[in-house]
Parts: sequence; structure tokens; C-alpha cells
Amino acid sequence: MEPLLIDAARRASRYLAQQPDRVSPGPAAVAGLEDLDLALGDSPLPPEQVIETLDRVASPATMRSTGGKYFGFVNGGTLPAALAAAYLTSAWDQNAALPVMSPAAARFDQVATDWIIDLLGLPSSAAATFCGGASVANLTCVTAARDAMLARLGWDARAKGINGSPRLRIVATAEAHVTIDKAARGIGLGTDAIERIPTDEAGRARPDAVPDLDDRCIVVLQAGNVNTGHCDPFAEIVPMAHDAGAWVHVDGAFGLWAAASPTRRRLVEGVGQADSWATDCHKWLNVAYDSGVAIVADENDIRRSMTTDAAYLEATAGRAPMHMGLQMSQRARGFEAWAAMASLGRKGIAELVDRTSDRAAQLAQLLAQAGAEVLTPVVLNQALVAFGDDATTDAVIAAVQADGRCWAGGTIWHARRAMRLSVSSHATTPDDIVDSAQAIIDCWRAVSA
Repeated sequence: MEPLLIDAARRASRYLAQQPDRVSPGPAAVAGLEDLDLALGDSPLPPEQVIETLDRVASPATMRSTGGKYFGFVNGGTLPAALAAAYLTSAWDQNAALPVMSPAAARFDQVATDWIIDLLGLPSSAAATFCGGASVANLTCVTAARDAMLARLGWDARAKGINGSPRLRIVATAEAHVTIDKAARGIGLGTDAIERIPTDEAGRARPDAVPDLDDRCIVVLQAGNVNTGHCDPFAEIVPMAHDAGAWVHVDGAFGLWAAASPTRRRLVEGVGQADSWATDCHKWLNVAYDSGVAIVADENDIRRSMTTDAAYLEATAGRAPMHMGLQMSQRARGFEAWAAMASLGRKGIAELVDRTSDRAAQLAQLLAQAGAEVLTPVVLNQALVAFGDDATTDAVIAAVQADGRCWAGGTIWHARRAMRLSVSSHATTPDDIVDSAQAIIDCWRAVSA
């Protein structure tokens, strides 16, 4: 085992130390994946050969999202301490479902989630649990919201389901992430139950346009618009919703981490008054995939929906992750999140948020100086840029992805095609931004020519 692990660690270190010319894999590397088009053999392969093949075939074909020039999909890199912790976590192979399964996993899970609640300025009485990502966290929280609201109306969703239950509504912003649609389907309400709050020019929910609310509404707001990074005005809308008896959930996959920065905390003012929150560690905290967090203001609300039991399960009076989320068996994600936060400290986490946000503004400024149109002011780590008409913008995006010196994706913003730039990695330097801006400008000039 030891030589195999040392070999794998050396291969991983060599991969990370490389400074390739491309962020995206080249055509030859992608074509090399065809070596895997083989039937599973009857006889075993030596583990050393398996790892060699994995490295030889997969490493060249990976997207270099851990580097400083990948700006797609709000993907963070991986902090050194988090990566090393991931090695240990895999070696330990702990099941974090119950404290009796792993006292170490249970304790680190508790400490890590407590730290996250504190860093994000949420109520100290709140409870949090790790899960696969913000999409699962949103589903977890919206499920808890559904059951809590039905319980207030005298309906036991745990026993009766939702057939025949009082009808609930979801009131979400017009810019809500698509995972909210998936959550609506997942809890049995369907997308027809969603009413939209119109948004302003930056993608923020308009307080003056919130539909009439009541005690049958789940209001979903956003910390960090998926395109612009702007946050909804929580201080205005949350009290309005609570006065009507509604539940407020905040999808804060990346933007909720603005609360960890003293200089950007104002952007999420009032967010701590909500009833539940979803966020990711594998975005701005730069923990390896996958690591999401579901948080509720009242632990009883999440336990109502998620607690289960069986004769073979050890009874536990303490905090058990399987009773706080959708999963039973689960990876001990608390080790890696704890390692990331411990290696940075409060100041380091705040600096990570500020530095990447400043880099996004720097990239937008360089492109604007070259004549590109920045579609919204940059407030966090997101920038939206257009290069003239939609056809030209799409052509520039395609050219940048083919060029490979950096990577950015496309989106539609208020009926316009745009390049979406997400600066989320701790590895991004000012030089990375300068080089990437030049690569984008070069591609734009080539397209225009």
C-alpha cells in the first residue's frame, strides 16, 4: 500500500507543479480518452498499472480549474491544506452518518459547521450540515421549509405526505438559480408553484415588486446572483416576508461568503434574519469537490424532515449528520472544510474573498479599456462582458475556449449573450489576470478580423 500511495502523491504533486500553456485540454489529450473504450477484463490489473494508466490518460485531459486562469462556473481551486486533508480523509474512509461510526468525523463536522455559521454572521442557534453541494443544500432547506410551514398549518407532512395538504407557494426572484426549480420539483410542489419577483438592472430582487405574501409562502432570495454577483436586499425583504408569516430561504452558494469579509459584508446586510441558507465550500472556500452546507435557524425544523430510524442504527442523543440531511452514509466532509478554514484563519478567509473580487474587477477593467462592454458593476467575484452583438460575443467565447490560455463560459443576461467570468481560485494572481485579459482580447481581434 505505501509505495502505491507515495506514487499517487508524487503524480499529484507533479501535476500541480506543471505550468501548462493551456487551461482546457487540447484535442490530442481528449482523443487520448478513447484508450478507455475497452471492455472490463476478466483478470485484475496490478494496482500500480491502474494508477499509471489513470495518470497517463486522465491528467492531460483534465480542465485546469485548480489554476489561476480558469473563470468558469464559479469553480474554486483547492487550498493546499484542504487537498492534503482530502488525502487523509480518503485514507481514513470514515462514515460520518453517526457519531458512533466515527467520533473524529463527528467532532470535526461539528466544529467546522460551527465555524461556518460564525464566519457567515448567522445566528449562533442555527444548525448546519454538510452535503454534496448547494443544489442539495437548497433541496434540504426547502424540504425543511415545506414541512415546517405545513406543521404550522396543522398538517404532518412526515406522515401524510403532501397529497391533500394546504397548498404552498414558492416566491423566488426572476434571477433565481435553476436549482430552485429542481427543489420545487423535488418537494412535490412543481415549478407551477413558483411566482417570480422582478429584478433590477443588476439582478437584485425589487422590494417594491414582491407579490402579496402569506403564511403559505416560501420566499427564496439570492446571495450572489449567478451572473452578476449582486445580492438581494435582505434587510428590506426578509422583515416584509416574516410580517406575512412566510419562510425565507437564501441561496448563497458563493455570495454568502461575502459576510466573512468586513469590507464586503454590507452587500449581504440583513441576511442573518432569514430562516435557512445554502452555501458551498467547494466554491469560494476552495475545498475540493463536493462540499455543500445546508443551514437552518432552528435545528428542530431540519430534524423534523430528516430524522429517521431503524433497528440496526445505534441510538444517539447527540448531533448526527444522517438526521440533518438527505444522506445516511456520507463522506466526512468536515475534515477538509476544517483544514481550509484553520489554514486561513478569519483574516485569510476575508482576504480570499476580497482578493478574488478585486481580480474580477481588474479583469473587467482591462477588457473595458480594450473596448468591451461590462454589463453590470463588479461587486464580488463575477463579471459579465459583451463584445458587441450576440454573434460576436458567442464567437469570442468559443475562440477563448479553443485557444486554451484561459477559460470562460457564456450566459444570457437580460436577453443578451455575455461572457461570464468567475474569479474564485486562491491561485489567481494579478499576472494571471493580465495574461488572461490579453488572451481574450487577442481572440476578440481574431474574430473581428
